[in-house]
Amino acid sequence: MPGLAAAVTPAPAWSQPLLLSGDCSTRRLHCRVLQSPLAGVSDRIFRSLVRRWAPEALLFTEMVNATSLELGHGRLKVEELAGEPGPIGVQLFDHRPEAMAEAARRAEASGAFLIDINMGCPVRKIARKGGGSGLIRDPDLASRIVAAVAAAVQLPVTVKTRLGWCADSSDPVGFATTLQNAGARALTLHGRTREQGFKGEADWRAIAAVKRALHIPVIANGDIRTPDDALRCLAITGTDGVMVGRGTMGAPWLVGQIDAALSGRPVPPTPGPRQRLALAEEQLEALVAARGEHGLLIARKHMGWTCQGFAGAAPLRHALMRAPTPAEARELLQRAAAELG
Repeated sequence: MPGLAAAVTPAPAWSQPLLLSGDCSTRRLHCRVLQSPLAGVSDRIFRSLVRRWAPEALLFTEMVNATSLELGHGRLKVEELAGEPGPIGVQLFDHRPEAMAEAARRAEASGAFLIDINMGCPVRKIARKGGGSGLIRDPDLASRIVAAVAAAVQLPVTVKTRLGWCADSSDPVGFATTLQNAGARALTLHGRTREQGFKGEADWRAIAAVKRALHIPVIANGDIRTPDDALRCLAITGTDGVMVGRGTMGAPWLVGQIDAALSGRPVPPTPGPRQRLALAEEQLEALVAARGEHGLLIARKHMGWTCQGFAGAAPLRHALMRAPTPAEARELLQRAAAELG
């Protein structure tokens, strides 16, 4: 991969296990690269693809609404963990401490590697109800949620959050310290405010200030799309690892590539056009087998992300988005592979 580590050499510590301690258990992470929870993306099938390149990485379920889990919805996201290899965390969101505690107990019983609390989701309908990034504006409630979840399970409890609600009120060090004092055993920090959403550049230097202030592990998140990005981010932030989110959409190999770069191993090559088409077809088949006709709707976005960077990719994506049946989508992918020669 051209330019890899041209300016930054992997630090020996990045290839060492990261320890995350709960009240009654310690989890050992052998990979310093985490796959972010992604709503509508990081399902079991997507995780199985990421796992091919990153067998030891910590992956996450999609966000789980504690209220929905309480009502009996969304249980599959949690209950299907038992059959999967490798460490998988469950990320929960809600604004009620007891509901979060009960959801954490369910996740622990289902085999979760750890419990992560979402305090960073910028989606308006979640934040305005006091969940996700809405908790940044209520440090007391955020603290009570962390304490309740930590008391409910033996697993390590971690938090994923942002630099603040908006630039004017941002106090990432103060908020992070509150979470640490409440019982969070690690913190993943996205380098943007809720107001920014995913616009602008992630502020890695602000993440560095939080890392210096805390004694628990800190994971950097935001604008990490290549191994070079990860190496530069770690050099600037001094964090204990990185979490990759949107960069893996259509690129399930990215976590493994970054892990190799941090460990000083040869970086696996990025799949070429034929491999991408085969991967898109495989994911289509798996989603249709698991979800029926609805699986095609889910597969469309994945096929759109995966089918990039080769001649004819744009018209192929256009046709895939309009394919009325799985069979027609499959035929389009196979025809594109045949035309590659």
